[in-house]
Amino acid sequence: MRRIIGIVLAVLLIGGVVAAVVAGRESGDKGTATKTVQAVIGSEKAEFFADPDVVEALATKGYTVRTETSGSWAMEGLDLKGYDFAFPSSKAPADELAAKYEVRQPLPRPFYSPLVVVAHRSAAEVLVANGLATPAGEHRGTLKMAAYLEAARADKTWQQLKGAEKYGELTGTLYIASTDPETSNSGALYLAAASYAANGGRVAASDKDVDATAPLMRKLVSVQGAQQSSTDAAFRDFVSGAGNPLVLVYESQVAALLGQGQAQGLDDLTVLYPDTTANSDHTVVPLTEEGRAFGELLSSDPELRTLAVKHGFRPQGATAEFTSATNAHTAYLNQKLTGVRQAPVPTSAVLHDMARRAGS
Repeated sequence: MRRIIGIVLAVLLIGGVVAAVVAGRESGDKGTATKTVQAVIGSEKAEFFADPDVVEALATKGYTVRTETSGSWAMEGLDLKGYDFAFPSSKAPADELAAKYEVRQPLPRPFYSPLVVVAHRSAAEVLVANGLATPAGEHRGTLKMAAYLEAARADKTWQQLKGAEKYGELTGTLYIASTDPETSNSGALYLAAASYAANGGRVAASDKDVDATAPLMRKLVSVQGAQQSSTDAAFRDFVSGAGNPLVLVYESQVAALLGQGQAQGLDDLTVLYPDTTANSDHTVVPLTEEGRAFGELLSSDPELRTLAVKHGFRPQGATAEFTSATNAHTAYLNQKLTGVRQAPVPTSAVLHDMARRAGS
């Protein structure tokens, strides 16, 4: 009898497990199962996708993301067959990829970041003293692009600026270190903003426009010598005390560092917001329907938007999330971008031509 009862209980237990599995399937319960999407991304988003909190949040939404990094403009030369999406750092290379792969518009743009110039305190003080920048806080200021470009045209050196003699590290030609504009988004956007300012507030739209600013753009690039391929490396060098006293980076890199509680180690840092700058609109290029669904999720999901702010990005649309998260760091960050003019970015064809000629 005990044996019969045991067999009956075993059958009932197995039946219960099967019923639970079937019920789970019918109810759509997927547990921890996720869809894996493959992507190529700009290097400045690598830490975002590697963040355990982001990985966990995406898993709860049903996604595992496998990423490879590339310069935004270099993505055009990659074979993206088999990828679900590309994620360059601005709209121009994204539009070019969308045209190449016949991706329907609009493209999801989850977040953005303006370009800023990080400066050592000594360099910022000299720029202010010579009318090239204005102070706006203990660790923040505004770079006057017109005045800076005029100094670049004249091949100004630090030694020609009053007050620079007090600082032994300020020698040689005055310039902003940027990334390679032919392969890197930030370097290309630097030329977009500089050409817009130099062209009287008109976006370059033709060969004639590119001709008008080509000599100055070439100076901005050639004075630098070898350029970094990514802002990640340039920013790390700056924070460590190496490299040029003025470096073009994304605001998101500064905001992320401050958000990690490292402000105490940044006493020598001044963040200069160019009065004419360009935003880096991080744009998803969906190559599959799964990639499009993922891009739209990044744009709309409150938890993922909050995590984007954690990494210094400004979510598209309302600014409340970024403002709230950075209230403790207004000594460094211009939350509302007061006094900053957004330069329209030329078409990808014009910007490519501008970058090629600047580097020639």
